[in-house]
Amino acid sequence: MIVTYAGIDGFKNLSGVSIEPDPRYNIIVGQNAQGKTNILEAMWIMSGCKSFRGSKEKDYISLTGSRMSSRLKIRDSVRDQKIVFEMTRSASSPKSIELNGVKQRGTRALFDVFKCIAFIPDDVDIIKGSPEKRRNFIDMAASQLDPRFVMHISKSNAIMNQRNALLKEIAQGNTRIDALDVWDRQAAKEGAVISYMRNDYISRINGICGRLYKTISGGTEELELEYKSNVFKAEDFEKPCGDEACEQYFAKLRETADYDIRTGSTHSGVNRDEVLIKINGVSAKDYGSQGQIKSAALVMKLAQAEIFMKRSKDAPVVFLDDVMGELDESRQRFVFDIIKDMQVFITICNESALLPEIKGKIFRISGGSVIEEPGTEG
Repeated sequence: MIVTYAGIDGFKNLSGVSIEPDPRYNIIVGQNAQGKTNILEAMWIMSGCKSFRGSKEKDYISLTGSRMSSRLKIRDSVRDQKIVFEMTRSASSPKSIELNGVKQRGTRALFDVFKCIAFIPDDVDIIKGSPEKRRNFIDMAASQLDPRFVMHISKSNAIMNQRNALLKEIAQGNTRIDALDVWDRQAAKEGAVISYMRNDYISRINGICGRLYKTISGGTEELELEYKSNVFKAEDFEKPCGDEACEQYFAKLRETADYDIRTGSTHSGVNRDEVLIKINGVSAKDYGSQGQIKSAALVMKLAQAEIFMKRSKDAPVVFLDDVMGELDESRQRFVFDIIKDMQVFITICNESALLPEIKGKIFRISGGSVIEEPGTEG
């Protein structure tokens, strides 16, 4: 999969950006706060995912503007496709999304169309951040392999919102406790599926992470990922995800129901899962050095890219946002050996920090405007 055209206007500080990327390497060069990352973000939102920077949709539009548009043309193994994402401030329908000329109700349809993987400095939070950071990483990565996972996550979140609201009603004496049953049955069905999908993805990615980390550490260290379900034990996943698994999940919800009612929130299920990340058998979050944490996060994202390549006819598009300048030559070569068959967009302050063999198109950005440097294609 490659991006053949990107047109961006009014997205944050970007104005009149129009580029035809190189099918391999695209180097976006500029000083800080000029809009390098905004270009990647404006393309990333076409994947159907939330901003990798945590931006809210209302912040996509420039502070001094009234609208934004992001247009993308992509080519996969089957056909060319076009995505248009537009927003207008103070409109009754502020957001408009089109896929191949057909208006979409939301971003879900995009998730199965534009596949990309972003490497950003904040990726270290996958290791040292909250359990939610690790769950979100696994959920998004697994969803890229099977978009049905998005539906299960969305449905589970909606059920949890309803259940938590009901818990407060029960605590206030406005509703009977047996009203929980209908929501717990639904939560158990969706939660069991999510638990099994998470376990399956971690089982797949664990071996790749171990191999890559051993390479990047010179064979001296081992990285291991372990899924800790709040409901199921490791041996439970040897059985199929059927009625027995749903009943087990339902029983766990009932077990903590009284405490849930007192606190007004759900304390059992997939919203309490953890992904343990260990280096040489000990917690990377608690005992890993800064270098180990950075390497582990990098390896997990590279493993995500590799497993996607193994499962899909189309390689994902890769965004490297302000990360290559921090890597030495050996680690840069390690990264590019993994992503050598993918289209890559790199943001950097000085292109001389990159390996000399990384040649493609260079786009210089200043004040939100982009100029393609002539004669730089490799």
